[in-house]
Amino acid sequence: MPPALAAAHIPETGEKSAHAFRTISEVAEELDVPQHVLRFWETRFGQIRPVKRAGGRRYYRPQDIELVAGIRQLLHVQRYTIAGAQRVLKENGVRFVQAVGRGEAVAAEPLVQEADTGAFADSDRAALASALEEMRACRALLDTLCTPPDPEA
Repeated sequence: MPPALAAAHIPETGEKSAHAFRTISEVAEELDVPQHVLRFWETRFGQIRPVKRAGGRRYYRPQDIELVAGIRQLLHVQRYTIAGAQRVLKENGVRFVQAVGRGEAVAAEPLVQEADTGAFADSDRAALASALEEMRACRALLDTLCTPPDPEA
């Protein structure tokens, strides 16, 4: 274990100090986010920069964990898209998102295009309704072509 990490460990209680570095598995468990998601977020949010040791092992500093917690809050709770969360980071800064992660600040509700609502815009809804009607008309035409002729007619 690197000296900085060993010094931050409290042997009497078996728990790490609040200032200790954490492994990706510890952060994933603490924030209830899979490890692969944390690694993915590192590719999308350049501000997440855990210390990497030999073999690529990641160690998250307390400020990294706060940032990841803020990003988790934006994405999973407030339903921002990745682009929306990136915009919040760009406009408000890392400290603001860290404060969101600590529960000390709240980001504004995401704009419609930044919210991952799964809903369609009215224009999309109209286009889908039109496509559905076209498909129903095609189905009706196919049904008439595939229906065997009535021998009594």
